[in-house]
Amino acid sequence: MAAAAAGAASAELVIGWCIFGLLLLAILAFCWIYVRKYQSQRESEVVSTITAIFSLAIALITSALLPVDIFLVSYMKNQNGTFKDWANGNVSRQIEDTVLYGYYTLYSVILFCVFFWIPFVYFYYEEKDDDDTGKCTQVKMALKYTLGFVVICALLLLVGAFVPLNLPDNKNSTEWEKVKFLFEELGSSHGLAALSFSISSLTLVGMLAAIIYTAYGMSALPLNLIKGTRNAAYERLENTEDIEEVEQHIQTIKSKSKDGRPLPARDRRALKQFEERLRTLRKRERRLEFIENSWWTKFCGALRPLKIIWGIFFIFVALLFVISLFLSNLDKALHSAGIDSGFIIFGANLSNPLNMLLPLLQTVFPLDYILITIIIMYFIFTSMAGIRNIGIWFFWIRLYKIRRGRTRPQALLFLCMILLLIVLHTSYMIYSLAPQYVMYGSQNYLIESNMTYSDHRGNSSLSVPKRCDADAPEDQCTVTRTYLFLHKFWFFSAAYYFGNWAFLGVFIVGFIVSCCKGKKSVLERVDEDDSDLSDDEPSLYSV
Repeated sequence: MAAAAAGAASAELVIGWCIFGLLLLAILAFCWIYVRKYQSQRESEVVSTITAIFSLAIALITSALLPVDIFLVSYMKNQNGTFKDWANGNVSRQIEDTVLYGYYTLYSVILFCVFFWIPFVYFYYEEKDDDDTGKCTQVKMALKYTLGFVVICALLLLVGAFVPLNLPDNKNSTEWEKVKFLFEELGSSHGLAALSFSISSLTLVGMLAAIIYTAYGMSALPLNLIKGTRNAAYERLENTEDIEEVEQHIQTIKSKSKDGRPLPARDRRALKQFEERLRTLRKRERRLEFIENSWWTKFCGALRPLKIIWGIFFIFVALLFVISLFLSNLDKALHSAGIDSGFIIFGANLSNPLNMLLPLLQTVFPLDYILITIIIMYFIFTSMAGIRNIGIWFFWIRLYKIRRGRTRPQALLFLCMILLLIVLHTSYMIYSLAPQYVMYGSQNYLIESNMTYSDHRGNSSLSVPKRCDADAPEDQCTVTRTYLFLHKFWFFSAAYYFGNWAFLGVFIVGFIVSCCKGKKSVLERVDEDDSDLSDDEPSLYSV
């Protein structure tokens, strides 16, 4: 019987890993389509394209590892609180190590991408703009600029490695004993603290990106789907009226020189501006005509009710997320030990909708994992929407726009780097919403309960299952590997706590701004500085 149960469990695990493999293929296909959809057809470059696809895939795969981690620790136990027959000490340890090595690998790849590969490709492409620069010179200059990022990464790893999480017991120990203690701490953690400190530092940057882009995207994406875009025929009529008005201004200015007199400098400047404006309007006229007669426009019009339904669904998901985050943060403010502990609490004193919904969904496999996956993917897609709407800025200077079919390679690299950082912050956001679920999943453990029977004299001891929490014995409940990376350093947890309040504030402001804004044009915004705008690249705004 035990062999049959082990075989069945192994078969289920194989099926699970096959599904995970199919998910990886779907992620790669999505990344290829997404990058090809937004990259500029004129400035596409093989290395930057492959880097963008790979970085985006790593971001999505890392986000997919959280529900896998929760599933594996939950799958090892029965609902009655006992371990499954095949989940002995060695097997459970192997599963934990496999997930941990998965995190090690993905987080190391993220460090490599953020601190070396993406900066190198970015600077290499920047040097490529100079026609007089050779390949070797491009590589040398790119490596020189990338060296600064490598130094920062090395410093973060060193600081994380030698910041002791436990202090020596003997306060009178010598300096050599203190140094020896540091190396023993480093060896006992197998570099986990160093990697955790580096990832936590990047997560802090990802928190800032989530506050700016994700919070706004959560309000902008559903409202844009509900409001839709302006009618192409109506925009074309307005554009025709603008053309006629500009042509009248040009005729008025030119009429001043019919008798051969030269135009004043002021009129010449005005004439030049009107002629440039007329060229832009005629380009817009041709693009609007293309969109109005396009089959894609008619197809999107037929999908309009579906977009409204999706927009309403996304608003409900956003409200679920925001209300749960507010109640969770309020719980930490009222019941945690304060800033010195990083506002960490175990369990929930104030119930929030997500924390109540997940235990209910756990009774029907795999509804809870589907909900967690939906929230994670919604978090990522709203981040993409926020970056598209806001663009990439350096303080008050706008660096790049994300435009369909006209995004420069440098902008795509920035986009993927921002998404990598936001994905790192996603795990902590989910933990903030449902800490007990992220730590233990659906695990139960057995506790002794004394029961008194009316028909017998005396008491009887009975083992009853209880949901795993911080009071559970270590050998009865397995903590997810995600949790190990989240709370190594209390000061990061404190920063994340204040970041959650900022996230809620930006969401409210973004929601008000999105409600006040009118419908978007069927065209992406056409500015005079769009040098890569051409008539043979019509851009349909289909969001």
